[in-house]
Amino acid sequence: MNLDMVPDLAMRGQDDPHGRPVAPRPPTVGQLASRVRRLVTRPGDWWHLVTFGDEPVRVPLDEGVWLMVWPPGHRSGVEGPEVSAVVAGELAEVTIDGDGVTERPLRGSRVQVRGGATARELVNLGPAYAVTLHASA
Repeated sequence: MNLDMVPDLAMRGQDDPHGRPVAPRPPTVGQLASRVRRLVTRPGDWWHLVTFGDEPVRVPLDEGVWLMVWPPGHRSGVEGPEVSAVVAGELAEVTIDGDGVTERPLRGSRVQVRGGATARELVNLGPAYAVTLHASA
């Protein structure tokens, strides 16, 4: 049986069947969401990095993935597309567009995907610290 006639089988694990170098691509939104979801389910891998202080703390975890600790009352603008999940505490997303200002709570342990050029910020309205995981390309 001649496998050269069946290109998919003849690739033998190559990225490009013609042997050309393949340029690295940024992760897709789905891949970023998968990374965040996987981290949410395994807090033992990163919870030891959580520190509580008067200022927000940003801790890099992996390429394009980071952990945020939000003190009560803290707010921060968010630019560009992002994937995030609230792990502990409460956050609200405030969006500003042509229709006005919209505030909505972010639910715990749900992976949120946000994109577009709409101005927005995340706000810790609760009396306690909030912990979130984020990813962007």
